[in-house]
Amino acid sequence: MRILMLSPYPPYPPRGGGALRIYHLLRGLAARHTVTLLSFAPDEAAATAMRPLHDLAEVRIVIGPPARSLGQRALTTLVSPWPDMALRNASTAYSATLTELLANEQFEVVLAESIEMAPYLLQARSSGVRLVLDEFNAEYVLQRRAALNDLRRAPHPKALIGGSYSLIQWFKLAAFERRVLQTIDRVLVVSAEDAAALRRLAPNAPLHLVPNGVDCSHFAPQAAPLANELVFIGTLDYRPNVDAVLWFAHEVFPHIRRQHPALRLRLIGRRPHPSLRALHDHQTIIVTGEVDDTRPALAGAAAVIIPMRIGGGSRLKLLEALAMAAPVVSTTMGTEGIPGLRDGEHLLLADTPAAMAAAVNRLVTDRPFAQRLGQAGRAFVCAGYDWAQIVPRLEAALQA
Repeated sequence: MRILMLSPYPPYPPRGGGALRIYHLLRGLAARHTVTLLSFAPDEAAATAMRPLHDLAEVRIVIGPPARSLGQRALTTLVSPWPDMALRNASTAYSATLTELLANEQFEVVLAESIEMAPYLLQARSSGVRLVLDEFNAEYVLQRRAALNDLRRAPHPKALIGGSYSLIQWFKLAAFERRVLQTIDRVLVVSAEDAAALRRLAPNAPLHLVPNGVDCSHFAPQAAPLANELVFIGTLDYRPNVDAVLWFAHEVFPHIRRQHPALRLRLIGRRPHPSLRALHDHQTIIVTGEVDDTRPALAGAAAVIIPMRIGGGSRLKLLEALAMAAPVVSTTMGTEGIPGLRDGEHLLLADTPAAMAAAVNRLVTDRPFAQRLGQAGRAFVCAGYDWAQIVPRLEAALQA
């Protein structure tokens, strides 16, 4: 097949959930098909960093998207029928490049990565090419959860503002996702939960399950000194991650510290939100920011925490931690999209502050149990979630 992939940001270096998924799907497809990547890059340095992708595919880069101010976003929230995510990557330069490629190349598939790129699929409707959207989440569900979570905290001003924004986006996204589902040829989903949520919008939507994965040869157990710390890894300005860390730091971690006063919490990831930077105290909570390689931190962690309370899709950070045989404590929501994980066998599940504190304390205290849990978690994800097993499912969906 000749495939045109549309990316909302550089998929290389593959850091962060979306970039990791795009990179591994691109690499897998390029091994057997002819792929052209049309990607945004925020600046020339980011474009240059994508150079290794030229060995896999033809790469076209558009600098952007243009920045949108808070004022512009507020205005469109009030007056535009489209959700913020559908406006986020609007670019005349990208649109023109897409038109040029469709006019000059004989593609069989246009594959848009995430709902942010769905407007470009709508632009390509008259091209006669098979149009496919890779939905990283059922986005309206994510906004619904965020709205309900924030509005429960009202009348706190920030919670009220955030909840009102998410409430509006929830309804706009539901309408937009319904339109896209009813218009294009294929929709890829990462979990059965997302598929069920999207079918509530469009019962006859052409959905295909292509879950997230992990490179088990790269994320493999390694010898490392045990650090006396809990580790959270994720993009640190992503709203569900910010919510998760703040909840853990304020509601859970104090309980743990009473039993293990020397235990630290380390936060690793890009663009730490100001509310997370404010947690950094050099001793008990360390905000490391982005690192080139997360494996040493995973290998040495007393436990990896996944305290998600809002969100959707499935967690690449969870798959990577399990592949490293790290002991994991997660909320039930943190394991959505990965069926078959069993509490007490592959990881520990906890949904309240007291239960999560108890689970972490057990792993810190009982190291043989923590090691058995990690080994079982790795066996589970490598048996069913290695990217080498997932790419054929993508190929089947594109050809169906």
